[in-house]
Amino acid sequence: MSRRGAWIVAGVLGAGALLLGGRLLPRRSPPREMPRATVEPPPPAPDQSESSASDDARSRAFRLPSGHAPSLTCDAARDIVAQVRDQLGYAPEPIDAHALSAAAADWLDPYGLWSVAPDSPASDVFDRRAGALLADVEARTRRCDAATAIGETLASWTAELRSVFDDAAAHPSPGAPWADAAGSIAFEGATVTRPARALAATLGRRIGVLRREFGAAIAPYADAARARYFPPLDADGWAGIVLAAEVRAYVPAIDPHGAWAPVDEESSVYEVDLEARPPDRPWDKAERTAIGIKIESGGEPPLADGDVILSLGGVATAGLSYEQMEQLGYAASDLRPPAQAVVLREGHGGLLTLSLDGGGAEAKGSGPAAEESDDLPVERIEYGDEDVAIIGIHDVRDDLGEELTRSILHERTREGRALAGVVLDLRGNGGGSTDGAIDALGIFVPGAPLFPMKRRDGSIETDRAPEPPSIDRWRGPVATLVNGETASAAEMVAGALAVYRRGPTVGASTFGKGCAQEYIDDAAHEGILRLTTLLYALPDGTPVQRVGLSPSIRFPFGSPDPSDRESALIHAPPLWRGPDVRDRGVLAHTEDGAWSTAWPANGGNVGPCKDADVCRAIRLLGATASTARRSTRGVAKGRWQPPPAR
Repeated sequence: MSRRGAWIVAGVLGAGALLLGGRLLPRRSPPREMPRATVEPPPPAPDQSESSASDDARSRAFRLPSGHAPSLTCDAARDIVAQVRDQLGYAPEPIDAHALSAAAADWLDPYGLWSVAPDSPASDVFDRRAGALLADVEARTRRCDAATAIGETLASWTAELRSVFDDAAAHPSPGAPWADAAGSIAFEGATVTRPARALAATLGRRIGVLRREFGAAIAPYADAARARYFPPLDADGWAGIVLAAEVRAYVPAIDPHGAWAPVDEESSVYEVDLEARPPDRPWDKAERTAIGIKIESGGEPPLADGDVILSLGGVATAGLSYEQMEQLGYAASDLRPPAQAVVLREGHGGLLTLSLDGGGAEAKGSGPAAEESDDLPVERIEYGDEDVAIIGIHDVRDDLGEELTRSILHERTREGRALAGVVLDLRGNGGGSTDGAIDALGIFVPGAPLFPMKRRDGSIETDRAPEPPSIDRWRGPVATLVNGETASAAEMVAGALAVYRRGPTVGASTFGKGCAQEYIDDAAHEGILRLTTLLYALPDGTPVQRVGLSPSIRFPFGSPDPSDRESALIHAPPLWRGPDVRDRGVLAHTEDGAWSTAWPANGGNVGPCKDADVCRAIRLLGATASTARRSTRGVAKGRWQPPPAR
């Protein structure tokens, strides 16, 4: 996905934390730049010590972005690339220089003005210098001359565009309404078709209308827009922006699950975490206009849908990149005293200054209703003479163990029919936190050694499932539903239950992401890396990476797309088979009947379900005693046994 349409999520983990975040599909290339101009200087970044407490705080309290385009020196770019190649969990493969250069050109250009517009000369220069630019960042040249050469083209090109902008701003359309000039969406999405000269003229006309309407009051924001769209930089200044874009493209090119971002755009590295549990921000959806950020929906009072934010928390919003716009929203929500917003609102004749007192966010994010909405969805259905609880798990959060414990306890203590078993619905679950997966498994296989994890140097780490209090453990039958979109930490949960003979997987082959990422401070102290540092296998050593799980009972949940698999990703980490780390004592509990692992017969009485396919799949768990034996690979020494009374 192009950077102009990048998706973002919420940061829960700090630098150094482990992530098995689902399917982070590689973006074609993303843009992240801001010319060097702000209206009011942003407050200083909070002190960031190396303690885990400050890491956690930083991941949730992002700093206000500066509005400047990300820039790296030659040495800093080389340090980050060397760090990535050294700490990657497997030997890196060669990179296609031309594909990398195209991605860097896209990352460089947040507006479609500089390097990806059809009339931009920079794209050809990027392509011609592709090999030299790759050699620059991999330190195979004495200096970063290729970046400087591209910088010369960009300096000349943006000066030309600045002249087009200035001429259009000096001659705004007579009678053009200021609301249209302020609120019209300015930029295209992933595909750029508009010539840069045409876009520069459009931006100029809109800024000109606003200058005519509001005069000196709008001048600081108009000046910020001009400086960000057309940075007054020389070749060396542009070279720094080129190198930052090259590094931004290099990391996902060598590691399809990796990313790098400067601290001003750090939230973009925490995509999976933020998507799973988004933090508060003053809007749900917003778009960039020529002069600021327009709230499309979900404006938190005192902001309203349709408002155009000119400044937030002291940062002018005109010309922010998508990533900085997103980070600004997260950061401003956490400011104390509350952030000030300067807005244009249709129907008001001037600029409004509003204080974000946090009332709207507080109402949205606290109280019993909010807590209830965080509970896992549970559907209880008939199963033979008893019931089954189908628990939907859409992502693997850090607190999955706690969420699952609450859900199962609630279902066990409900009045009415007894609970025959628990089905974990992991379809479409792209993964998440290793800690969440491991804690959840403690409910079913307490104390069990789990996943061998291998680093690049060959060292292997193995975690154990926790041993929760007896009341929190589930000793009855369990099963998982999986499909081609079940990935990473979700594959961990389903795979561990299967290889410990605790419960079968039902569905289709899974995505096959048997690798884990960590968040790491970059070596240049400029930003944050998300990097694949570990390969994991199931507790019996069965590989997951590139192959996925083969379900115990096949059921056609949807039509699998063979191109949407880990193995189809360019430069996906290699397959790894690990040692068998299973605890024979834990296995004995499944084999001697201490735990009820085999599903009882259901006599065809299953459901009804909200999703008819789910009922059909669950019916296979215990249609007959022989089915139950096959689905658990001969559990209970080949003899199906009904679960003991609970």
